[in-house]
Amino acid sequence: MIRTLVVEDDALVAEVHASYVERVPGFAVAGVAHRAAEALELLERRPVDLVLLDFHLPDAEGLELLRTIRARAAHPIDVIAVTAARDPDSIRRAVAGGVVQYLVKPFAFATFADKLDRYARYRLQLAGTPERDQAAVDAMLGTLRGAQPRALPKGLNATTLDHVKTAVREAAEPLTASEVAGRCGLSRVTARRYLEHLAVEGVVSLSMRYGGTGRPEHLYAWPA
Repeated sequence: MIRTLVVEDDALVAEVHASYVERVPGFAVAGVAHRAAEALELLERRPVDLVLLDFHLPDAEGLELLRTIRARAAHPIDVIAVTAARDPDSIRRAVAGGVVQYLVKPFAFATFADKLDRYARYRLQLAGTPERDQAAVDAMLGTLRGAQPRALPKGLNATTLDHVKTAVREAAEPLTASEVAGRCGLSRVTARRYLEHLAVEGVVSLSMRYGGTGRPEHLYAWPA
């Protein structure tokens, strides 16, 4: 499990973000802090792998807390900025401070989960062979950052695509287009168009279920 500390001054937002963390496989909430001092105390008392850091805290600037975490940590702790700050200076300073992702509020769960999924895959790649060539390093950083999103095919929209991705991601077992349609409030034909797009892009995996008669069913699953 990737032990995650949520640092957010707004109690309601912190609760939502903590619930998001628990919904992403492989992640667990190590604690929730509403102030910088509380975050530092939790980091001293509990093992933490990842911090989700808001920049606007009542007792310190988030970027100042980022520097303190870097200076005090006994082992490497990664930080994802989770903030409404969109100005170039904040982004530049966050990157210079070593954040591994920059997540701009507000965001949907699918966007949040995608960032955490990429981070988890990046950690797995780091844990592999001790030495890597340039191509392997590029691939690893590409996993973390993600490619520039391409335009969706005509007739598909990003919001519905996020809903379909979330339905597949949260399912305990592979789903048919009809099952996804029921969960997302779509027609089966529409759900299948989105699922086929996700399968072509490699976001979901496609398999077949063969019955006694008739055509095989297409099953869609989130990659393990």
